[in-house]
Amino acid sequence: MATSITPAREDSPEAGELAPTRRGRYNVLTRYDRRVLMLMVGIPLLLEIIFIWWPTLSSILLSFTNYDGVGDVGPQNFVGLKNYQFMFSGYTLFWPAFFHNVIWLAWLAFIATPIGIFFAVLLDRELSGTAFYQSVFFLPVVLSLVIVGFIWELQFSPTEGFINNAFGLTKANNIIDWLGNPRINLFAILIAASWRHVGYIMVIYLSGLKSVDPTLREAAKVDGANEFRTFFRVIFPVMAPINTVVAVITTIEALRAFDIAFIVNQGKNGLELLSILITNNSISEASLVGFGSAIAVILLVISLGPIIVFLSRVMRTTS
Repeated sequence: MATSITPAREDSPEAGELAPTRRGRYNVLTRYDRRVLMLMVGIPLLLEIIFIWWPTLSSILLSFTNYDGVGDVGPQNFVGLKNYQFMFSGYTLFWPAFFHNVIWLAWLAFIATPIGIFFAVLLDRELSGTAFYQSVFFLPVVLSLVIVGFIWELQFSPTEGFINNAFGLTKANNIIDWLGNPRINLFAILIAASWRHVGYIMVIYLSGLKSVDPTLREAAKVDGANEFRTFFRVIFPVMAPINTVVAVITTIEALRAFDIAFIVNQGKNGLELLSILITNNSISEASLVGFGSAIAVILLVISLGPIIVFLSRVMRTTS
């Protein structure tokens, strides 16, 4: 039986809330509902403005000044593009840090992320002990990178670490200082960062594999495709949204790398990264807040690339 909503009387406290729309239907949102919606939208928006947009805009403005963190910023602090000119031409640590971030990105993209995807594919086959392996691989993800840094600093210790002792590299003539040698310490830290990143990617990709229609695998099997071709010709293209998310996460993880390198040696002696340069210039004896903000703006511009790609893909699939 069809039912209709009777509008509230004019003398009712809810009068005017059930206004008819163009199609003859009624808007059933009360004043209380609207207040709740305003709070649910307004509070997160206010927090985002305070903690994200305001610091971002402040960093952009400070990047054009020589502000040292003391007193108020005024016209006397404005230096135009001098911070950027010095960064690209006179600051000797910028380009090494930039290339270290590129190496970090390449390592995660071509080594750590494929390993995480490989583990996800294996666990998706419902092997015995799958729940145990998922827990083992995911355990590093629940640890912060600071804790991961401490753990691997012990593993890489020249004399007491597990790695040197396992390979018999504790004697004076063959000892390896994994974290003190600037030629290899970056790759040692990348191994430590990959330990956490692999589990993170595995969980994300495994959740995507569980949502794939099983009939696609069955159809590929009927057509005579082996597991290798089934994955790369059928499953991988279907996983395009998850692939985009994985690519964006990998890029952002590489660009915002900070904790683990800073714990080892404060990002010096071969472990310079853009995020560490921002901290060292903004919070130091020199207090070059303006110059540190300029580096932060460059890092922001670089980070916008994968974010824009991700948003464009999402908007394209939803439209």
